[in-house]
Amino acid sequence: MGKRYTRVYRLLKLISLIQAKRGLTPTDLAELCEVHVRTVHRDVDALNAAGIPCGFDNDEGGYRIQRGFFMPPVDLTTEEALSLIALIEQVSKPANIPFMHTAAQAVEKIRSQLPAKVLEVLQPLDNRIHIGLACGMADDSPHQVYHQMRTAIATKRALRCRYESNNDSGKPAHPFVFKPYALWYCQRAWYVAGQRDDRDGPRQLKLNRFIAVTPTDKPYFIPDDFDLTAQLGLAWRMIRGEKRYDVAVRFKQPFAETVSETRWHSTQQEQWSEGHQSVTLRFTVDGLDEIVWWILGYGPGAEVLEPAELRTQIHDLLARAVAVYDTKQKKPGRP
Repeated sequence: MGKRYTRVYRLLKLISLIQAKRGLTPTDLAELCEVHVRTVHRDVDALNAAGIPCGFDNDEGGYRIQRGFFMPPVDLTTEEALSLIALIEQVSKPANIPFMHTAAQAVEKIRSQLPAKVLEVLQPLDNRIHIGLACGMADDSPHQVYHQMRTAIATKRALRCRYESNNDSGKPAHPFVFKPYALWYCQRAWYVAGQRDDRDGPRQLKLNRFIAVTPTDKPYFIPDDFDLTAQLGLAWRMIRGEKRYDVAVRFKQPFAETVSETRWHSTQQEQWSEGHQSVTLRFTVDGLDEIVWWILGYGPGAEVLEPAELRTQIHDLLARAVAVYDTKQKKPGRP
């Protein structure tokens, strides 16, 4: 049974590959299917014996399945197909967004249904469009947690969990019942938003900090008014503080041009000085804990104008940083 299943799977993969990309030679197919070239020839014979017209096209220099044999091509324009395939291929790379690798299989299915005229435009662009995303750690440990959370959301069955947070470092992780509402990828990692039975209000928890996750038969419901965007409010990134602040930061050249070219927050406004020697960016944020580290990344190129509380935080942190590098006080590497 296992051997038969393996061959069926390979035949289906062979069909998808031949339909997805023109000009694939027996050697190409052998490498993609991880088999010998002789096996590819036997598989092609098996497809024809099953009534699937597959043969070598001398003009294209590779195998092809007779046009019109399967379902009609997907009605996508060249621009639609290019955007969709480029996006999925780049996002599905493990180094970009973990657990999205199956999206690559979807791309091959989409390719297999595209009209020949669209494929002719797409093929020269293969591996010529790149989307650079902030890469997370190559950590596959939360893979099982991801699937358990996804299953719980689909079946509306709560989970019994243990979780290690930064605030509880060194303390025993006590079990709690968790009701996941939504999965969320942000800042190089996967998170889940939901309700713990030992906390008030929904929380965002990082998947790779779950120590244990066990399914239960306890049903739950996701509140109709739950909205992740509303839950995050005007947080700078993902940690929503209790107090709202109006923040103004002045950036000098050469940072001014660079920082103004990115929209860092939904509330962002900018004001340039005369002569474009500096730019002041203004934001309205819930909490200061996250934005303070962003500002520090620009060193002397950024100056907080308001609020005074944030200005004081920056001053104190920079003073501590100077103390770390004060060569008069200690030698490098010594505590």
